[in-house]
Amino acid sequence: MKFRPCIDLHNGKVKQIVGETLDANEQNVIENFVSEHDSAYYASMFKRDKLTGGHVIMLGGGNEEAALKALREYPGGLQIGGGINADNAARYLEAGASQVIVTSYIFRDGRLDMDHLNRIVSEVGKDKLVIDLSCKQRDGRWFVVTNQWKTFSEFEVNEANLIELAGYCSEFLVHAVDVEGKRTGILESLVEQLAGWVSLPTTYAGGARSFEDLELFYKLTGGKLDITIGSALDIFGGNLSYEAVVAYCSRLA
Repeated sequence: MKFRPCIDLHNGKVKQIVGETLDANEQNVIENFVSEHDSAYYASMFKRDKLTGGHVIMLGGGNEEAALKALREYPGGLQIGGGINADNAARYLEAGASQVIVTSYIFRDGRLDMDHLNRIVSEVGKDKLVIDLSCKQRDGRWFVVTNQWKTFSEFEVNEANLIELAGYCSEFLVHAVDVEGKRTGILESLVEQLAGWVSLPTTYAGGARSFEDLELFYKLTGGKLDITIGSALDIFGGNLSYEAVVAYCSRLA
């Protein structure tokens, strides 16, 4: 189990927000934390601590400069997502991203768009592609959500679909939308199911707030999944020691 760090960018600043509250008018965005430090500060920290496979996420427009600054600070150490498509993916890889992350580009009109998926794979190769399966539960099943996590797609996150997608990417990133940014604990049922389904490196994000959560996560997954923690960390305004989390997870990696 590796700890995967994150740098979330909103309006050019490093923030921790409740992602489900994003909207086009930005009237209802709930901000848990707005940093006085820039993206390079955090990228340098993650580089110092030899953390790999973390991600920079651009939440809307106005984040390009900040994202590139992070990639330049830690070349080859960070993935990037948010508005990635077949036309711009290669540029971010050339700027220093280890991999690119896609969601909305391949999940369109409620369905998996195979033309778009094949196109981006042909542009960057499956080894450089991470598929973000941000999902919510409906009727006891998990479905990818799009349109700033407000619209249910028809694509179910289950073992068969994960096996199919594994042929097109090198990793999965799974945001548990129902708890993301809320510091209410991990979604145990999703975590346990993912561990039984995935065959690729997979990072879970959402709700982790304590070492008890980390211990439970490890117990439920047997170390098969990696984890991202955001708002709960002291470097993002929370109470959970970043250094202690890094040390704890390094012992389990």
